[in-house]
Amino acid sequence: MRAVQIDRFGAPDVLGLVEVPQPEPGPGEVLIRTVATSINPVDDKTREGAIGEGAPPLPMRLGWDLAGIVVDPGDSGFRTGERVIAMSHHLSSGRGTWADLVALPAEAVAAAPQAASLLEAATLPLPGLTALQTLDWLEASAGQRLLIAGAAGAVGGLALQIAHARGVEVDALVSRDAQIAFARDHGADFVTTDRDGFEDRGYDAVFDTFGAFLTEAVADGGRYASVATQAGPVPDLSARGVRTTVNQVREDGTGLGELTKLVDDGSLRLRVHATFGLHEIEAAHERFLAGSLAGKIVVAF
Repeated sequence: MRAVQIDRFGAPDVLGLVEVPQPEPGPGEVLIRTVATSINPVDDKTREGAIGEGAPPLPMRLGWDLAGIVVDPGDSGFRTGERVIAMSHHLSSGRGTWADLVALPAEAVAAAPQAASLLEAATLPLPGLTALQTLDWLEASAGQRLLIAGAAGAVGGLALQIAHARGVEVDALVSRDAQIAFARDHGADFVTTDRDGFEDRGYDAVFDTFGAFLTEAVADGGRYASVATQAGPVPDLSARGVRTTVNQVREDGTGLGELTKLVDDGSLRLRVHATFGLHEIEAAHERFLAGSLAGKIVVAF
């Protein structure tokens, strides 16, 4: 079977499409035929060697997101032929999803949304779980005020929609004027590109997707979560009673099931900027690196 693998770190030209043995699912695992995956910032950082000692050993198969069809359900309760989505925590497990067949723990798998194609569904697992798990840590609930920094990105755009569906009052910081309409259309009450526009606004919680560190925006006793691991820890706000974290995503089939329901009831809209074939994996990475995306880069198998 085909898989995308690197044997050294570097630019997109280190990505190789190679033939590897078909995986044999172990106890509690599901064998899935990949239909589509997508490119995340962590894939780019892993490929270029920016992860450091936290990366699996070379040669390395890449990929976190997966949308596909169950080939062998084992004793998982899934059905052969069922459409599913999954996220593999590649850095800790070494199980990259960029392959024709992938064996994953059943606990990391969920039924795919019925209201979306598998190409669209492939955009959901990693950014969706990052958004959902961080919102849960922030205890973002109806009536509370939340600020999302980077609300038009892959994670921020999903967080905005999930929070809006929960009845949270959401304000948004975006990076470009062209993103203002997206944030307004997907649930933000106030949107700006001016990071100084949020001082002393008294938010119950702040969701920081890129290391904005808008610490003056959170109210005393509030919560501040960053998912920008490369930006380092959030400044210590304990003197104000503010809890802080740099949230790390984890495999979570139950959470994926919650995201699927939000897609199917129309609360969560998925965005594909462009789709590339697996044989175009290098070009797909080049497009990802070019930026100014209005959705995710999808790779179809």
